[in-house]
Amino acid sequence: MSILSSIGRIATRYSASRARYRSERALLSLPIELRKDIGWPEILDAQNDRHLATATTLTKVI
Repeated sequence: MSILSSIGRIATRYSASRARYRSERALLSLPIELRKDIGWPEILDAQNDRHLATATTLTKVI
C-alpha cells in the first residue's frame, strides 16, 4: 500500500461525503410537502434508526 493509494482513498471518501452532503442540503431546501411526497422524512428516519441499531449493537458487544 503506497502513500498515493491512501491519499486516493481519502480523496474518494471525501468526494462521496461532499456529494452526499450537497444532496441532503438540496433535499432539505425543498418545501416540506414535496419532501413528504418523495418520502424524504421516512428515508432520513430509516437511516437514523439504522445508525441507532448499529450503535446499540456495538455497545452490547463492547
